[in-house]
Amino acid sequence: MKLLLIAMIISLSACATVKTLPTTTSHVNIEHHGKRSYCQSIPRIYSGFSYNLCKLHGEPSRQVNLGDSFNNVPFFIIDGTFSLVADTVILPYTLYTQNKHGSIDVN
Repeated sequence: MKLLLIAMIISLSACATVKTLPTTTSHVNIEHHGKRSYCQSIPRIYSGFSYNLCKLHGEPSRQVNLGDSFNNVPFFIIDGTFSLVADTVILPYTLYTQNKHGSIDVN
C-alpha cells in the first residue's frame, strides 16, 4: 500500500497534466531522450494525455531504454493513466480555457 502511495505521489509530481494546465502556458517543449515530437500543437482538453501521446509520436530512436519503468510498466503508461484521470476531473476548466486561449503550441 505504501509503495502504491509513493508511486502516485511521484507520478503526480511529473504528471503531464500539471505541465500543461496553467492558462499562461501557450507553448510546451515535448521530447523524449533528446528526440523531439512531431506534434505541432495539443488541445487544452485532455492536454496531459495528449502530451504523453506526443512523446510517442516523435523522432525514431534506435536505442531502447527500459530504465524508465516501474515494476516493468513503462513510466509513460503510468503517467498517461494518471493524466487521463486528472484531465477528466478538470474537464470543465479545460473546456473553458480551450475556448478562450486555443491549443498549446509544441516545440
